[in-house]
Amino acid sequence: MALPTSSVITLHINGERHTLPVDHRTTLLDALRERLDLTGAKKGCDQGQCGACTVLVDGRRTVACLQFAVAAEGREITTIEGVADGDRLHPVQQAFLDLDGYQCGYCTPGQICSAIGVLAEHAAGWPSAATADVRPAAGPPTLTPDEIRERMSGNLCRCAAYPSIVEAVTRAAESRPAARTDAGPEPKEPAA
Repeated sequence: MALPTSSVITLHINGERHTLPVDHRTTLLDALRERLDLTGAKKGCDQGQCGACTVLVDGRRTVACLQFAVAAEGREITTIEGVADGDRLHPVQQAFLDLDGYQCGYCTPGQICSAIGVLAEHAAGWPSAATADVRPAAGPPTLTPDEIRERMSGNLCRCAAYPSIVEAVTRAAESRPAARTDAGPEPKEPAA
């Protein structure tokens, strides 16, 4: 007897529930773009190396081209379409806009989602490869340009807008509430 190769799943995306049948091999990126018409996350390399498809899954950065849609069932997914608060842009979006943190714009949705994840990781005190003192007692590292570049290194910009991206992340970091020092990003409320 052959095992089934598809399932009906429910994805919680940007505060809404979407129930759809998917082949088990369908990536989260393909489900978002091709099945749900959420085209903000882009298909760049389709190998998890460029970051153009970055979304937030349970508040953590995820390259959607490597995540199976069935594995995302029941988790809270935030795409670029869901980061703004109505007509009010997220502080990272506003900083990218104000400081020209984009050129062609293709990688921008992934850059913004990644930056939101970076700021949550930093606020939680998570070190990066650029962090000099990784002891928990040291607290969150200073968010220097080198620290930002290291943390954003999984997101490529073929137009080379990196200086403006670093400035935008710096500005967004300055506009957020005081850093937290607990174990992880702020948990999200489950979708209703």
